[in-house]
Amino acid sequence: MHALVPCARIIRGNSGESRWELATRPPAPRLRPYLRDFSGYTEETPGPLRRRELPRPQVVVIIEFGPPLRVFDAGGDRPCSRYPGGFVAGIDDTFTITEHDGLQRGLQVNLTPIGARLFFGVPMAELTGRVVSARDLLPRKHARLAERLEELPTWDARFDLIERALGERIDEARIETGVVSWAFRRIEERGGAVDMRVLARELGYSQKHVIGLFREHVGVPPKLLARLVRFDRLVQHLKAGASGTWAELAQRFGYYDQAHLARDVKQFTGTTPTRARAELIEILGPSNEDHGSYDGRCDRRQE
Repeated sequence: MHALVPCARIIRGNSGESRWELATRPPAPRLRPYLRDFSGYTEETPGPLRRRELPRPQVVVIIEFGPPLRVFDAGGDRPCSRYPGGFVAGIDDTFTITEHDGLQRGLQVNLTPIGARLFFGVPMAELTGRVVSARDLLPRKHARLAERLEELPTWDARFDLIERALGERIDEARIETGVVSWAFRRIEERGGAVDMRVLARELGYSQKHVIGLFREHVGVPPKLLARLVRFDRLVQHLKAGASGTWAELAQRFGYYDQAHLARDVKQFTGTTPTRARAELIEILGPSNEDHGSYDGRCDRRQE
C-alpha cells in the first residue's frame, strides 16, 4: 500500500533589502529519538550579519552550500574560524557568535546527543564546547555528504538523504546507549527538574558512574544537561512571544528564584535577561512583508 508522506514546508520572505527562504519537514518517526529537526535555508542581506547562537541540549550540524560562516570562539567574538563545507558544534554552556558577509545557504541538522553519538561514532566529550569541521568528523562512507546534498535538486531530496544516512548509521551502530537514552528522556520530560541522586538510584549506578556515562554519550554531566534543558524551555517560551515577569518565569521553569534565573541567563547568553529577551524579540520581529509559504502533502509516496 502506498501512502502520501509529508513534503517540505517552504517559507520565503523579505524585509527591506534582505531575502530568505526556509524549508522544514518533520523527521521520520523512527528517527525522532535521534534527530530533533532539520531545515534548509538561504539568506541574502545587504551587508554582514552577525548572530548570537544560544546553547541548547543538542548537537548542531551545519552543511554549507555557500561561503562558509565565520564562527567565533564560544563566549566571545575573537578569534574566528571558517569550515568550508560545514561544521559540527557540540553541546556548550555558553553562546557562540556567527557571521556571514551577506549570503548563507545550507542545511542545519539538529541531532540529539545520542543521535550524534551513534552517527559520528566518537565520544561526545570530544565535541563538548568545540566546533569541528564536518569533513573531519563525518564517517568515511559519508565523506562527500555535503557535495551530494548540494547536487540534489530539492530540499525534500536532501532531507531524504540525511534520513537515509542517519538511519544506516543507527542500524550499523554497536554502541550501547540505552541507559543514558532513558535518563536523557527523563530529564527532558521533567524540564530539567530532576534530582541527580534520585536519578542515579533509579539507574542503579553511583553518581560518579552516571556522570561518566553522560560525558561519553551526551558530552556533559547530567546536572549541566538539566540546566540547559530548563534554559531552553525558557528561551522557547520567550520566542513564542509569551509574557510574564522574571519572578513568574523563574517559578514556572523551576528556578529557585529570580536571581537564580538571572545567573543562568547571564552564563548562557553573555548578557542580562532583559537584553537577552529584547534580542529574541528583535530576531523574531514583526511578520516579514511579502512572505509566502507552501505546506502540505504532495505526490511523494512510500510503501
